[in-house]
Amino acid sequence: MKLTLIGAGPGDPDLITLKGVKALQKAKVVLYDALIHPDLLDHCPESCVKVHVGKRFGKHSCSQDVINYLIVEYAYQYGDVVRLKGGDPYVFGRGYEEAEYAAKHGIESEVIPGISSSYAVPALAGIPLTSRGVSESFWVVTGTTKSHKISSDLVLAAQSTATVVVLMGVNKLPEIVEIYSELGKLSEPIAIIQNGTLPDEKIVTGKISNILPLAQVSGVGSPAIIVIGPAAALPDTAVDYAQKVANQTDLMS
Repeated sequence: MKLTLIGAGPGDPDLITLKGVKALQKAKVVLYDALIHPDLLDHCPESCVKVHVGKRFGKHSCSQDVINYLIVEYAYQYGDVVRLKGGDPYVFGRGYEEAEYAAKHGIESEVIPGISSSYAVPALAGIPLTSRGVSESFWVVTGTTKSHKISSDLVLAAQSTATVVVLMGVNKLPEIVEIYSELGKLSEPIAIIQNGTLPDEKIVTGKISNILPLAQVSGVGSPAIIVIGPAAALPDTAVDYAQKVANQTDLMS
């Protein structure tokens, strides 16, 4: 018996790995998350059993205990089960918990890593998490812990000079702003990217001092990634520079 944990990537169905696609093409049962692009299921055989087990903020969903139970049940019934998870299974994906539970029931696991939204979504929005002279490192922090509170690591991250990426944190935006405000970082650039890599992507940029009203007016919400630090302003800087070059070219012509 075997459990295959596949990272589906950040949303765009083309961003799954080739190894992930090959595993789906042989799948007998797939348990898939809410954020999985439906086109990915087209890779599965017609006979494949597809089970939605997604969890979304504020909506009815399968509990982790139920998901663990289904993994074992289907593995015993079919011999193999695929768990298709957004991003990378081992980056805030609870993949290790599922592999550990399966192991307790005599089921081996294989992990097929996925492209994590933590760096892919900012990249496709034009935000480099590291850039020479701007940011030497980055932190990836969950905005909501198991106890539904903001991670205490965010306080430490906010004190650093690193780019800070907050996953699952839009509903904690007021608390995030408060943390940075107490550190005197009101002018720190911040970007919120909703539905990153997808056609309906929405990006809101600003500073800690004004992001709350900007977010409210734009209606930006989950699922979204928050990027904080000087790197978050680089796309705007690039646009300004491109416009400046264009204006100079016009003057010379």
